[in-house]
Amino acid sequence: MSPPAPPRSRLALYLDLVRWDRPAGWLLLLWPTLSALWIAADGWPGWHLFIVFVAGTVLMRSAGCCVNDVADREFDRHVKRTAARPVTSGAVSVREALVLGAALAAAAFALVLTTNPAAILLSVVALAVTLLYPFSKRVVSMPQAVLGVAFSFGIPMAFAAAQGSSEWRLAAIPEAVPPHAWWLLLSNLFWVLAYDTEYAMVDRDDDLRIGMKTSAITLGRFDVPAVMVFYCIYLASWAGLGHALGLGGWFLAGIAAAAAQAAWHFALIRDRTRDGCFRAFRQNHWLGFAVFAGVAVDLALR
Repeated sequence: MSPPAPPRSRLALYLDLVRWDRPAGWLLLLWPTLSALWIAADGWPGWHLFIVFVAGTVLMRSAGCCVNDVADREFDRHVKRTAARPVTSGAVSVREALVLGAALAAAAFALVLTTNPAAILLSVVALAVTLLYPFSKRVVSMPQAVLGVAFSFGIPMAFAAAQGSSEWRLAAIPEAVPPHAWWLLLSNLFWVLAYDTEYAMVDRDDDLRIGMKTSAITLGRFDVPAVMVFYCIYLASWAGLGHALGLGGWFLAGIAAAAAQAAWHFALIRDRTRDGCFRAFRQNHWLGFAVFAGVAVDLALR
């Protein structure tokens, strides 16, 4: 019999809690946010805003993991993939997780405070949606739509930070966030629906058994076609919006590269295997990177 594993340090447990070894999660938030930031700034936004949004994205995703694991701890113990999570297994207490999550969110908010009133006000809304998402899985048939709003809220925040003024006024947000920013958010929501439905397909059997609501369960046998439709809506919408905003060939090349990846994801998920669906989900950040690269290169070469 092999000796028992030594107890893990608190730091190792906290890093596991915030999924430090799985950067795909924060990259999924980062690429659409940076795409919006580049569009709003008409190119390189400067080091200040770049650092604020990169660091803020990592911090808020980590805080969201803390809240999500506390909210889902009773469900996660019945799911093979999540049963060993620190809060679920009891290695990290609920109080510890909430304190860590609050500290991370506070650090992210401190970064936002260096921007402007419109971005600060939007960050409060973003936090509210982040806190709402874990509990939406009890009542909403497709909670991935709520996650889509949370994961896309960096888009209007990027416009607000890049284009907003320093004055506190009721019209701060409408003046700083143009209509196309909200359309970009809505379009990005369909990308979140695509990749998080792939994620939900991994745990469908466990979720059915414990009564969790997910898009994979709601869509049933139409899950794979729906995922591909979500990809198509996202890519077509961003292509159309980007073209209307003056982005050209390099941007469309990035969209084409993203579309090729979406086609590959169909090959991964069409048989609905756990490994295939999870691989497709984890590789989605490259799809988002392709879109961002197209935006950044196109604006740089104008």
